[in-house]
Amino acid sequence: MRDDGASIEREVNETTDKRRFTRRLPTPYEAPAHLDGTIAGDYGFDPLGLGADPERLKYYQEAELMNCRWAMMAVAGIVGTEVTGIEPHWWEAGAEDFGFPTQALLAIQFPVMGYLENKRIQGWLATGSSGVNETFPFDPMGMGNKDANMKLKEIKNGRAAMISFVGIVVQAIVYREGPVAALKDHVANPFGCNMATNIMNLPVNLA
Repeated sequence: MRDDGASIEREVNETTDKRRFTRRLPTPYEAPAHLDGTIAGDYGFDPLGLGADPERLKYYQEAELMNCRWAMMAVAGIVGTEVTGIEPHWWEAGAEDFGFPTQALLAIQFPVMGYLENKRIQGWLATGSSGVNETFPFDPMGMGNKDANMKLKEIKNGRAAMISFVGIVVQAIVYREGPVAALKDHVANPFGCNMATNIMNLPVNLA
């Protein structure tokens, strides 16, 4: 009887979650069958059907997670260096001479990154979990690799970071300013420095 009760409770919860999941979508849009809300951050949005193949869906999920983590580190680094006043600006760092030959740097970086990435993809294919070298999953601080709530938070923050990074890059190209400086400009003059005015001033700023 306990098992039956637990089974009924699970079905009720799944039905409730499915209804909540469906209500998140625009009215004319229906979630495709391959997106049932079980993947962290799955809101049923796949208008091109890119995840219809289960194997590809797993790969896309892992690829998104990797890009999310890189973006979160990038945004944190960009904002952190600007707040602390570390020079040069992040978009100028690649052109700086740090006293280390570029050829030597590449000779080290390519093999090391190639080895680590090869081990990562092999480990993921074997275990289905993200990790480093021989550790899958990699969660040394116990921050919730198996916690669905933490996984959802990670993917949400990662997606926000990817969008933020695109904005930061465009901002640097157009204004040669970091996100903190741009925020200060907006706070000081919200009506004179915002998205609308910036778009209108593009010809002047890019000249």
